[in-house]
Amino acid sequence: MGETLQLENDLDETDIALLKHIEANYETNLADLADELGLSKSAIHYRLNKLKDGGVVNSVSADVDPLQLGLNMLIITDIYASHEVGYAEDIGTALTEIDGVFEVYYTMGDVDFVTFSRVQTRDQMNELLNEIVSVNGVNETSSRFVMEEHSTGGQVVAEMSEEMVRNVVDS
Repeated sequence: MGETLQLENDLDETDIALLKHIEANYETNLADLADELGLSKSAIHYRLNKLKDGGVVNSVSADVDPLQLGLNMLIITDIYASHEVGYAEDIGTALTEIDGVFEVYYTMGDVDFVTFSRVQTRDQMNELLNEIVSVNGVNETSSRFVMEEHSTGGQVVAEMSEEMVRNVVDS
């Protein structure tokens, strides 16, 4: 028997379809979305506001291509830390404040944190890694450097399986 998901927001198939559309291209106007989803513009507007107010849509932002800004060095760093009271919050916060780090994950298992960073030069890479190592409580790091990016972007809803969508809609 599968796990039961408890979500804070009551979403339906139309909400999921709307999320897929705005995740792919937020600039789509309300009239086009309304036509595509078979709803009125006011219904689309209401649903978008409900998704924002419910915290499902966190922000509206541009999808900037980092390669166009010369940020062609993508670094994935595993971080091993000292386990002291409050270490997860303290180290996590310190890591998010390092220029170039754009994602920080606190993980379970052999690795305590994983960061994703982007820089333009080797000197910037060395400086970034030195800053990570200098964070109080960081004991060791291991970094990998991406040679080629095959899939990028944060399209969460578009990457969900049918089962995942059903779990959201049926909860």
